[in-house]
Amino acid sequence: MKMKITLLAVVATAALAGPAAAQSAGDMTLGFGVALVSPKSDNGTLAGAAATASDSTQPSITFEYFLRDNLGLEVLAALPFKHSIYLNGGFAGETKQLPPTISLNYHFANASKFTPFVGLGLNYTKFFETSSPLGDLKIDDSFGVAVHLGADYALSDKAALRFDLRYAKIQSDVSLNGAGIGKVEIDPLVTGISYIIRF
Repeated sequence: MKMKITLLAVVATAALAGPAAAQSAGDMTLGFGVALVSPKSDNGTLAGAAATASDSTQPSITFEYFLRDNLGLEVLAALPFKHSIYLNGGFAGETKQLPPTISLNYHFANASKFTPFVGLGLNYTKFFETSSPLGDLKIDDSFGVAVHLGADYALSDKAALRFDLRYAKIQSDVSLNGAGIGKVEIDPLVTGISYIIRF
């Protein structure tokens, strides 16, 4: 929550600052970092039991192409995230997921080294290697809206350090031994830090 408030304050400050070009049309950036996926605390009800999913951290990579000044189309990828699944607090299984996300980001031009941005996009989550001691557990893939908020701190004309937050709407039907047992609502907050290269 503290990080979200800080990022919102940076965005507001930059919006009031004097104009200066952040990125130009045709620019591209490549980012290498780490992302922490934190599912919300209440992940729905499965087979009549309260479901929760664990956090997971993995390396991430982003590519962004600027369609016009300060407006970029970004693709997010990462190594598979692995989550443990609990029902009423007891271990019920685990799964891996890949969450490729496409976002349209607007970078706020300002005169400081900080360049905040906001974005909106689409997340696709692919679940795989799902297992459970209870039987054959399956989690359907998910499509949902994704919101992006963050700021870049310029290290040079070609490099920056990025801090960002993402929210993705991830809701999937779950079945056990072929029978539906409910819907899992992950809806995670993704906290990231990465090194951005502009070229």
